[in-house]
Amino acid sequence: MKRFFSILIMAVLSLCFLVACQSRTQEDKPNPHKLKVVTTIFPQYDFARQLAGDKAEVTMLLKPGMESHTYEPTPQDIKLIRNSDLFIYTGGENDVWIEEILSSMGDKKPATLKLLDIVPTVKEEVVKGMEHDHDDGEDELDEHVWTSPKNAMAIVNSIAAKMSEKDPENAKAYETNRENYILQLKSLDDAFRNVVKNAKRKTILFGDRFPFRYFADEYGLKYYAAFSGCSTETEASAATMAFLIDRVKREHLPVVFTIEFSNGKIADTISDATGARKMTLFSNHNITRDQLEAGENFLSMMNKNVESLTAALN
Repeated sequence: MKRFFSILIMAVLSLCFLVACQSRTQEDKPNPHKLKVVTTIFPQYDFARQLAGDKAEVTMLLKPGMESHTYEPTPQDIKLIRNSDLFIYTGGENDVWIEEILSSMGDKKPATLKLLDIVPTVKEEVVKGMEHDHDDGEDELDEHVWTSPKNAMAIVNSIAAKMSEKDPENAKAYETNRENYILQLKSLDDAFRNVVKNAKRKTILFGDRFPFRYFADEYGLKYYAAFSGCSTETEASAATMAFLIDRVKREHLPVVFTIEFSNGKIADTISDATGARKMTLFSNHNITRDQLEAGENFLSMMNKNVESLTAALN
């Protein structure tokens, strides 16, 4: 269901302009000598910081540990967007508010980069057994483009080009970092391809939402899930549960997946009924503060997915 923020946006903007008139605190005072990049969620944040090194300041609006689909902007968030040199966001249903915010800024809006404009997109797919909760009967664009390493490479290339355009003085550093990072993403892509090539099966099953459409399409995987990627549902119907349990038993699937920040109850029920192992496949919408402080990043979480996918397909 689409979220419309028109009234909220007007109120937030009014507060934002009041905040802007106050003195900056030391905490939010930007370094005037560095490119300021602001992103909405973790994937583009991590891509940008890998490219930036120490040459740019990268800020993520979504707080570590927060579920991305429930995020709503604050006056401070809008202030950060307005004061940035480059603002990177996903686009789609959950970012409806952004277009209105940017439009309200007029000529003062920063340079922007929208992930859905970088790579070919597909609509959310309702596969057999999956519950469908779009009231208007229309499927939304699947926003989870970064789950495919191939798409991640295209996104990284676009971010690097935009950063170099906005900060030509440090373009060489951004290019060097881009080349190194692309090599790591290619290695990740190769690892997934090798897993699938040598697997006994090509089917994965999620007792959860399924934000991996681009991933599944890239590697030729068949999937079953309780809900689509941006579904707001958390409890599956008896019919959906029965279907997923039967599918695990019929295809002898060894793993039932859940995603990060999920309560895992659906996967627990399927696991208890079938003996399948419950595992997490990281969609990288966000990570916890502890993970961030421990140095986890997009690549490290995706490499954990390589191990989990190996268990699920063999």
